[in-house]
Amino acid sequence: MRTPLYIVKESPVHGRGVFARQPIAAGERIIEYTGEIISSDESARRAEASGGPVNHTFFFSLADGNLIDGGSNGNDARFINHSCDPNCEAYEEDGRVFIHALRDIEQDEELNYNYALIYEARHTPAIKKAFACYCGAANCTGVMLAPKKRSRKKAAG
Repeated sequence: MRTPLYIVKESPVHGRGVFARQPIAAGERIIEYTGEIISSDESARRAEASGGPVNHTFFFSLADGNLIDGGSNGNDARFINHSCDPNCEAYEEDGRVFIHALRDIEQDEELNYNYALIYEARHTPAIKKAFACYCGAANCTGVMLAPKKRSRKKAAG
C-alpha cells in the first residue's frame, strides 16, 4: 500500500488541515472524499439534530442532489480547508468525489479548495459572518459562499 501524499495536523486556517507529506504534481489525484451518501432532506435533518451551525458540516453536494456526509464513515479529506486561492479542486466522477492538485504543491503546504458553498437564502451580514473565510489569500472574498446568481430585471417596455 502506497504512503498517503498527505498528513492531517493542526491548521493555522481552521481546526485540523491536510498538508502535503511530499511534493505533489499538478493534476495528481490526492484523495477521494468519502462518507455516507444521504439525501438533501436527511442532511437538513442531521444539521438541525446536531444543534450545531449549518455552516460547520462535512457535507459534500453531488450532481444528483444527494450529499456525501464526510462526518459519517468519512476519511481525512473532510479536513481539507477552504481557500479563495486554492491549490486543489474537487471532481465528481460517477457519484464519487476526488481531490486533485490544481498546481504543483510543495511539501508541508496545506491543501485546500474553494468550497463555493451554495446558500439559497439571502446573504445577510449574519450569514456572511457564519460562513466567514480565514484563508488569508490576497484575493480572499471573506466568505466560503459561492456568489449569488443575480437575476436580470426585465426592461420596461
